Amino acid sequence: MDKRKEANLRVKRAVSDALFALMEERPIAKITVAELIRKAGVARISFYRNFASIEGVLTGLVRDVLEDFRATADYDLTQFLSSKHIHRVLEYFYRYRFHILSLHRSGYGAMLLNELNRFRELVAAETTAGAEARYRSCLCTGAVYNTAVVWLSEETPRPIDAVVQVVLQAFGTTA
Repeated sequence: MDKRKEANLRVKRAVSDALFALMEERPIAKITVAELIRKAGVARISFYRNFASIEGVLTGLVRDVLEDFRATADYDLTQFLSSKHIHRVLEYFYRYRFHILSLHRSGYGAMLLNELNRFRELVAAETTAGAEARYRSCLCTGAVYNTAVVWLSEETPRPIDAVVQVVLQAFGTTA
């Protein structure tokens, strides 16, 4: 990787980390770019080279995680109701639970769900799919997202396999 890309990745990481740290202190609407770049230790020009806004930091982070999810998959991602897919989705939710719950608590759950839907549409190339197929995959995405938020909010989250079974049973599917 060239030095410029590495520098941009460092800026993105520093800004994302700083934003989530600040979100622990106060609502995102009260966070300014000035204090965000100060906390991240980056220049204003570096921020705007990578992001259009504070909300763009959040969208970019979600898209990067979803791209990693896609790039590392070793199965057909269009199988939304497979045990393997739901298990892997929940693993990612668990890995990023701090970020997901911070977004949810800050009123950005809809943004996250929109990005999940956008990702699902890209993966499944749903523009050519019939309405019923789109409704079903959309229903699955929303159900898994909402289930994950409740699951991650539990003081002691249940094992992933138990949650996978609940989701599969809710859709009348098994393993």
